[in-house]
Amino acid sequence: MGEIKQKVALEGIRFFAHHGFYAEEQKVGNEFLVDIETFMLVDENLNDDLDETINYERLFEIASSEMKTPRKLLETVAQRILKSVVAEFSQLETVKVSIRKLNLPVKGEVRNSLVELTYNK
Repeated sequence: MGEIKQKVALEGIRFFAHHGFYAEEQKVGNEFLVDIETFMLVDENLNDDLDETINYERLFEIASSEMKTPRKLLETVAQRILKSVVAEFSQLETVKVSIRKLNLPVKGEVRNSLVELTYNK
């Protein structure tokens, strides 16, 4: 059998946070959606040991912690989440973090903005 690549992800984690370049955005806050995707190679004889996989509760805790600290750029927030996930789960081959801002300070109808970072070992 060939190699098995496992994906563990959280999709659409909703946060209200105070990120934004403009002072008004930092004051008023906004809604954000965060996705975290992790990929790793696994043994074909998987078992029920949580230590041999990625604990999505920890992914949630990492995202929650980073979303609490106001930043001007979503790129910075995404990078801090990405670095924390990679540091905690050294077995990961690839990590992808995306953040969507739902209410943009622009004149016009836009569903959301998106920042996405990908780490490859």
